[in-house]
Amino acid sequence: MTRSSQKLIKRRNASFLRNGRLRGKQKARSTLEPLLLATRLRRPSELLITSWRSHKCPRIKSSIDGYLSPWPTYTSGQTILHNRKPCLDDYRRRSGSWQQQTLGTTKPRYLEQLENYLRKELLLLDLSTDSAQELKLQPYREIFEFFIEDFKTYKPLLSSIKNAYEVMLAHQREKIRALEPLKAKLVTMNEDCNERILAMRAEERSEISMLKKEKMNLLKIIDKKNEEKISLQSEVTKLRKTLAEEYLRYLSERDARKILIADLNELRYQREDMSLAQSPGIWGEDPMKLTVALKMTRQDLTRTQMELNTMKANFGDVVPRRDFEMQEKTNKDLQEQLDSLRDDYREVCKEHDMLLQLHMSTLKERDQYHSELQEIQRTSTPRPDWSKCEDVVAGGPDRWQMLAEGKNSDQLVDVLLEEIGVGLLQEKDFFPGLGYEESIPPFLRFEGVVENKKPTKKDVINLLKDAWKERLAEEQKEKFQDFFLNFLERRFGPADTMAWAYTIFENIKLFRSNEVMSQFYAVLMGKWNESVYIKQKETVTQLLKEMTNVDSQNEGLLTMEQLSTVLKSTFPLKKEEKIQELMEAGGWHPNSSNADLLDYRSLFLEDEEGQSRPFVQQLWEQYLDEKDDYLKELKQELGLELREKVTLPKVREALMTIDPKLDKQTLNSYLSQAFQLPVTELPEEPEEKTENIIIQLQTVLERLQMADVRRMGPREQEPVS
Repeated sequence: MTRSSQKLIKRRNASFLRNGRLRGKQKARSTLEPLLLATRLRRPSELLITSWRSHKCPRIKSSIDGYLSPWPTYTSGQTILHNRKPCLDDYRRRSGSWQQQTLGTTKPRYLEQLENYLRKELLLLDLSTDSAQELKLQPYREIFEFFIEDFKTYKPLLSSIKNAYEVMLAHQREKIRALEPLKAKLVTMNEDCNERILAMRAEERSEISMLKKEKMNLLKIIDKKNEEKISLQSEVTKLRKTLAEEYLRYLSERDARKILIADLNELRYQREDMSLAQSPGIWGEDPMKLTVALKMTRQDLTRTQMELNTMKANFGDVVPRRDFEMQEKTNKDLQEQLDSLRDDYREVCKEHDMLLQLHMSTLKERDQYHSELQEIQRTSTPRPDWSKCEDVVAGGPDRWQMLAEGKNSDQLVDVLLEEIGVGLLQEKDFFPGLGYEESIPPFLRFEGVVENKKPTKKDVINLLKDAWKERLAEEQKEKFQDFFLNFLERRFGPADTMAWAYTIFENIKLFRSNEVMSQFYAVLMGKWNESVYIKQKETVTQLLKEMTNVDSQNEGLLTMEQLSTVLKSTFPLKKEEKIQELMEAGGWHPNSSNADLLDYRSLFLEDEEGQSRPFVQQLWEQYLDEKDDYLKELKQELGLELREKVTLPKVREALMTIDPKLDKQTLNSYLSQAFQLPVTELPEEPEEKTENIIIQLQTVLERLQMADVRRMGPREQEPVS
């Protein structure tokens, strides 16, 4: 209790003594106890309200008498009675006393003090803040609490009412608080939409302005062309008129010349007649005879002239046969060239149409990709910052740099999932059994709970290597899953077989980036035949043996030229670029010389986790790529869709077409794998019943993908290294 509260209690006790209202210690204690309780729970302003309420405000009459104070109902002359009948004498007596009291009753001081307190508190508030309504509600809440505390009889009901309102207000505040982020999000989305709309409008304006300019330019060009057309039409009309005039002039001139020639001939003939008539002794002939001869000669001349004119008219445009044959030959050559050009033109037109269609489809794809790109840019998450993983992965930045070296985002996600999975796997103490169903692998068929042995990654890799060694040394081959179960039973005993089987299975399923674990998991689950792994190991061993044979000094060093020669002799079907990739993976660079030495033994080393060097990894990746290309070429040769059915003879023929060097044993092994038939039961090619062996093409390709499929020789016109 504070000193101010103690002083206030003493002052109030003195006031009670002066007014004669303290009636014994018991009554004082009963009056002080609520005040002492209030001083412990309320602030000083509330303490003052409580103090003057306890000794200055007139007490509301108890409900023992069966009624409450009628104020302010005296203004209307009505009194509230409880459990009283109007006909009783007690009712008349009390109603009369109330009527006497109402004449001299004023507003209670307690009510006035509450109102004054409320006004003071409201004046002291700062209503300029955002929470002004909350602050304004606080004085009303305090007044209501004072009112509840004073009315002990109605305190539970009033408290429940107050609590109900408080709960409702709190609920509304939570709803408002929950809606505020949505409101902010709506505002942000509205701003983004407005910005996009403005950007689109600006872009549309620029496009519209460009189109308008282009339209104006085209209109100008059209006007110019129209003007040229009109001028050319006027010029053609003028030339036609001039041509008609010239034609009439030449026609009249021709007629005039013909008339003039006829006149000249007539005059010449007359002169000759006159000359003959004047000198009859010149010819020594009879004039009459000469006249007749002259007349006949003139007729012959006229006829000859007419024939000559007819010949000129008919054969004026005739050329010599030699010129005709030369022109005919030239014409034939030109006709052939024209036909060739027409064919070329048709081909060019077809190509042009195809290019137009391709261009239109490309435009549509570009627009579609652009819209998809915008959608992806809008909805996709930003590129992850992989450097953040340095502080999370065990081992710190150095180990993360080692794990992330040379890996893309997809591979980094696998690495990160492995790191997370390692922690989760180490936290598990037991694995639940999967049961005895047929779909469960034999080495996992168990009912109940098995223990997690929690081996290290290195221990699992060494165990898998030992399993491969024992598998390769095994004479009678059993199914790989049964072999794995028997291997664990021999290694750890029957009691811990299932525990180790589940532990190793969970580890190799988790570590997909590890070469040893991923290959073992693929063979164990039937995704690959074990011949794929065995053949790859044999290929690596054979390559190392070839390099060792070339190293005559046994120093472990080879020149780049020797390395290239060994690769080309070991892999004669690989193209030059594939050989180049292997040499680059081995350490060759474009600026390296052929005399540079290379430690070839280091190319085949493995690290602690069984990971091969880049050279062996590149060799493995090239094998997978070559297998995919081989199967794609097979599908292309068959010319069928994946869901279509294919017969065994067609597959046999397609394999022999794409790989002519394929021997019969290898071909039968491929067909056996594709159609799931034993090699001994494969029908021969001439038999008719081979047509009844039909299977879906997709199934054939998937089964061949599981096997060790590789090219035995080059196809026709295929370049090799």
